[in-house]
Amino acid sequence: MATYNEIENLPRLVEEVFQNAPDVHLLVIDDNSPDGTGRWCEERLATESRLRFLHRPGKLGLGSATLAGFRFAIEHQYEYVLTMDADFSHQPRHLPALRAGVEPNNAKFDVMIGSRYVAGGGVEGWPLHRRLMSRTINTFARWMLGLQVNDCSGAFRCYRVSVLKSLDLDHIRSRGYSYLEEILWLLHRQGARFGETPITFVDRVFGQTKINTREAIAAVLLICRLGFRHWLQF
Repeated sequence: MATYNEIENLPRLVEEVFQNAPDVHLLVIDDNSPDGTGRWCEERLATESRLRFLHRPGKLGLGSATLAGFRFAIEHQYEYVLTMDADFSHQPRHLPALRAGVEPNNAKFDVMIGSRYVAGGGVEGWPLHRRLMSRTINTFARWMLGLQVNDCSGAFRCYRVSVLKSLDLDHIRSRGYSYLEEILWLLHRQGARFGETPITFVDRVFGQTKINTREAIAAVLLICRLGFRHWLQF
């Protein structure tokens, strides 16, 4: 769980995560939030043995935070790693369904995606222009990258760590939100099996969204570069 200025959400979210998944370890990666998010984590470590915390010196981006989480999972020999937002956009009640697609080892999928765009999924609180932008980017990514996934840009995912080991994480280009499409494309090229389970994405109530027009443009440009490689097969 990557955080930047999430003190209004994180304490309650951590409790709800452990209510819905009491057997997990939760890694919070904080980019030196000025609102005290990191300080709260350091204090909570004293009383919560399931919490892990990684403090970073500045705002380095969601993509790089997620890659840091992947490296942590590989280094500490976890079997599965699940990524989710820290603002209640990703509801902890969906955690059991996400885990079920990947756990145990004989499960059908290598990556389970919490999908807004399959039957039963949806979005709450978004204006029309943001809904249209998300749908357009997802359709564009599926076509350009050859992905058979309905929700390519959602960050609520559970990965089998063994498939992440097949990637060269140091060569992943994106450090922002466009890493979401890039990771799927790279795993697709490695033969990973994708599943989707419906979620309801709820727009944040507290705090400010981190995505902006620049991030959206960067995602489109990256998809174009990767799509060029996909269609030319190199």
